[in-house]
Amino acid sequence: MMTVQTERFKERAEDFAWCEGVIKRNSKSFYRAFSLLPACKRASVYALYAFCRAADDSVDRDKSAEALDRLEGDLVDFFAGSVSDQPLWRALEVVFENFAIDEQPFFDMIEGQRRDLSFQQPKTLADLEEYSYYVAGSVGLMLLPILHARAEVPEELKRSGIDLGVAMQITNILRDVGEDLDNGRVYLPLESMREARYSRRDLKRRIVDESFVSLWESLAERAEVLYLPMQLDAMQLDEDSRFATISSLFLYRGILDQVRDGGYQCLTSRSVVPKEQARRLVAEAEALLSADRTLAFADAR
Repeated sequence: MMTVQTERFKERAEDFAWCEGVIKRNSKSFYRAFSLLPACKRASVYALYAFCRAADDSVDRDKSAEALDRLEGDLVDFFAGSVSDQPLWRALEVVFENFAIDEQPFFDMIEGQRRDLSFQQPKTLADLEEYSYYVAGSVGLMLLPILHARAEVPEELKRSGIDLGVAMQITNILRDVGEDLDNGRVYLPLESMREARYSRRDLKRRIVDESFVSLWESLAERAEVLYLPMQLDAMQLDEDSRFATISSLFLYRGILDQVRDGGYQCLTSRSVVPKEQARRLVAEAEALLSADRTLAFADAR
């Protein structure tokens, strides 16, 4: 286990505050959950999120291969030991000094964004899950060395981290069907649409009927299956990281229920978990961990 150099985090407090601003503006669910981590882990997660947001913005905001190329160039330089004089990279330098994070998931994230630049609707659920690994499962691999810092991350836990990221990405897609359609993207797999008897014409007309609900639920049920491994494996994480991780899982999975409760109106509006519901979900996460700790204690006896 690496010893966390808290002084280095304090030296870069302004840079980490900049990263915190990025996550606070862009992801209330992630911010709510990971603000529960201890200070250095919390700051590290914010920095990783800021990198992922920079990659995403290169496509969604700048719509430019050049912007993504610049980010990738900065990333290559960073791993070669040349740190760009910007808040993101200065913060990431401290993160990599303190946690044993792999390089490859960062390049996988860049690859995922390149796929959005040359976007094609996925043909199958497997295609969607492959894409979701690059843009979100890779994030799970980035985060795990922070959430499981006491030792090398086991392969089984890496798989659960990837599944969690993929589940969250599918959840994003199901929340943002209409918004993505406005941007010329349909992430719903062609095969799933055919099986539900829901056409591209129906989608363009934003029809919410039994076929749409069937299509939406087929993907939601897959996401719910992918949430389960980390829910079961969270006790393998560092004790100080379990609550934040399970809270993020519950908050994100709660988005699916918000869409359901809103009558599946994701073609015309964006569902958000209200504060009161978020508090209930966090309380459920805490109760689950308390039950798991009680069982673990009983087993130990």
